[in-house]
Amino acid sequence: MSETIDNTPVMCVHGWGGSFATTWERNGFTALLADAGRPVIGVDLLGHGEAPKPHEPEAYADLTTRVVDALPDDGTAIDAVGFSMGALTLLRTATEHPGAFRRLVLAGIGKNVFERDNDRTAKIVAAVDGNGDPEDNISRLFAQYAGQSGNDSAALSAVLKQPQRIRLTDESLAGVNCEILVVVGDKDFVYPADQLVEALPNAQGTVLKNVDHFATPESFDFVDAVLEFLDAIPT
Repeated sequence: MSETIDNTPVMCVHGWGGSFATTWERNGFTALLADAGRPVIGVDLLGHGEAPKPHEPEAYADLTTRVVDALPDDGTAIDAVGFSMGALTLLRTATEHPGAFRRLVLAGIGKNVFERDNDRTAKIVAAVDGNGDPEDNISRLFAQYAGQSGNDSAALSAVLKQPQRIRLTDESLAGVNCEILVVVGDKDFVYPADQLVEALPNAQGTVLKNVDHFATPESFDFVDAVLEFLDAIPT
């Protein structure tokens, strides 16, 4: 008797300053999913990749729109992988659209779900706008991402200035019942993610040793953990 092949689609959502192509295609992750027989749904968030790039912060009040628009029309639950801002966007989508996801991988988020560092955000915005402190390495790295080919730094600055339409709370997270894997590097500025894992009713956590925020999608340990969680090991 032959095994049933899991052909559940996997949505992939990038972080701030990235895109579907640069975050998930370039490192071969989507090719591994294809080898496992899993269709891929690529999403470029507003202000990124092939998506429109408005320069007004108000345009980014609801980043979930691009994710919701890419969900199957028949309401079938899918798997999804998100990094950083993409992970936050998937998590917000899950709180508002119960049943949309079967399994979620949330990478590069942790304590920042509950602790908004406005001072850090202001420093990053200044760096992206060309007025940053050259000694501030994190802000400098964000500015470098904004300046990459194909990016619109004014749009990316506007993303960072977005008004918060929805704040994730323990109450809203308690309603997300799909299986979730939270992955964070122990050198990431959002580490640890214990509070997030505990707030989600069906979550488990994985810590990547000696991995910082920006290196997470490229980490072999990250890729291995995600493919195993999604039951998408290439044959």
